Amino acid sequence: MTDDAYLFLVDDPSIPLGAAVAAVGDLACLETPAVRAWLDAHEVTAASATVRLLPPEETGAIPDGAEKLPVPLSEDELNRLRLALAPDALARVEEELLAYRDCAGERDALLARAAAAGVPPHRIVELTGEDPRTVAVATAAATAAQGQGRPSDAGPRQR
Repeated sequence: MTDDAYLFLVDDPSIPLGAAVAAVGDLACLETPAVRAWLDAHEVTAASATVRLLPPEETGAIPDGAEKLPVPLSEDELNRLRLALAPDALARVEEELLAYRDCAGERDALLARAAAAGVPPHRIVELTGEDPRTVAVATAAATAAQGQGRPSDAGPRQR
């Protein structure tokens, strides 16, 4: 394994190996004399569909004999490269965030229902990962609501 990402060439642009440089966005290394000379020597531009990029942990996937060049990337550039290589993973995370948003909108009601059902506050904290103060507020609200809706223990009133 190397600490550098690699630019490399594929013969067939339909091969799904690596990320097209254009999919990653602007890269500082593209302005270096070494990269420009490498691109010129192979008569391609960075925008060519045959020029690909892989992060350091995946450079072993580059086919033997492929023209390649190690390039240093910043953390931000590496993150963009990894995201470009994993659109399915990105879509899954976005779905999880949407599900969280939908669930979080009902959070207070769910916490209040749990408290009203008799789940102890410490257990609600364990199960939800919510802050104990948040749970305490929801528990207090549920207790207050129960107290207002609860019939009196004295029995029905006589007129």
